[in-house]
Amino acid sequence: MQIATVVRQQIVALLLLALFSAVAAASMHESSSSSLDSHHDRAAAFLNERAAAGHTNNWAVLVATSKYWFNYRHTANTLAMYRSVKRLGIPDSNIILMLADDMACNTRNPFPGTVFHNTKREINVYGENIEVDYRGSEVTVENFLRVLTGRFPEHVPRSKRLLSDDRSNILVYMTGHGGDEFLKFQDSEEISSRDIADAFEQMWQKRRYNEIMFVIDTCQANTMYSTFYSPHILACGSAALGETSYSHHADPVLGVAVVDRFTYHALEFLESVRPDSSATIADFFKVFDWSALSSTFGYRDDLFGRDIKQVRLTEFFGNVQPIELLEPRVVEDSEARAQLVQRVLNAYRTEEPEVSKVAPLVSDSSTDSSSWQSKFTLIPPTPFVHNKAYWSVIGTIAVLTATLVVLESLKR
Repeated sequence: MQIATVVRQQIVALLLLALFSAVAAASMHESSSSSLDSHHDRAAAFLNERAAAGHTNNWAVLVATSKYWFNYRHTANTLAMYRSVKRLGIPDSNIILMLADDMACNTRNPFPGTVFHNTKREINVYGENIEVDYRGSEVTVENFLRVLTGRFPEHVPRSKRLLSDDRSNILVYMTGHGGDEFLKFQDSEEISSRDIADAFEQMWQKRRYNEIMFVIDTCQANTMYSTFYSPHILACGSAALGETSYSHHADPVLGVAVVDRFTYHALEFLESVRPDSSATIADFFKVFDWSALSSTFGYRDDLFGRDIKQVRLTEFFGNVQPIELLEPRVVEDSEARAQLVQRVLNAYRTEEPEVSKVAPLVSDSSTDSSSWQSKFTLIPPTPFVHNKAYWSVIGTIAVLTATLVVLESLKR
């Protein structure tokens, strides 16, 4: 009898413990439910995940490889390209500008402190806000390859580094004098197509880019990308093997050519492009026909992996706008934004235990929602009635209660 009494006391203690556990479980569930009501953090997390789906930043590496006054046009080419990408939104912090010679302060320049890329001289492309990262003797093959691969001594400042990552789209523009699979640097050294190809491969292995667009304006330019072998690279050039890349026109006052044909027509097209433009790479390439260049424009997209008719030009020449990563259209109305957040909440609050998909944040009949819906799913929290821990506690209470009843009946 004494043993039965002790057993009963232990069972009662366990029963009370189980009851307290059940109450605690219910309290925790209520707390988690109320936390869902503070939905802005969860919604923000979802939107951040969605934004991370594509590339998140753009960079530009712009290089003029020649020096001397008679190569004025190569500096003008590069500075005009620099102006265009800045206008379309790429900040100076994301641009590496390499100029092999200082044309603005050359003693032969009748307009000191200026560089023009047309005879009208309306726009000084060497303006007040220019930031040259490498100039003069710093523009070498070694430094160019270090910029691409990220291999620098510790003392090199951040402003001279290409701080890209695996979500970066990079525009690489080069102009100067070249030949069959080589480009001269300041008439003292050369870089080969294989050198650039291997540098791009190192970048890919080190996760330094998402996609690269390689643009080169030089004689026999198309040979410079013939040896590329790394993925996600789109390349184009101004002239085929054995062809010359010509200048567009000269300024009689300066006494030199001020821009090359390829870059001139590229800039003409870019001037019509806005940051929100839907112009594609294919539209851009249509500009470069024989009548415009007097040479054979070429491009290579077999490594790129995307249809250039579907790739917007600003994915390389412009900045990345965060809202554009979600959908093409921007929602301005605050009430509409609140409705979008509610849609995200509904995905968390669904009573179905299986995975549910979230509806598109912005509807657009021209957008294939399946292209991104299939990549993102949200797993809703387990409803309280399906909580295994809760039912385990309830089962324990039931067993202890039944045992206590049996002992009481034996006592009688």
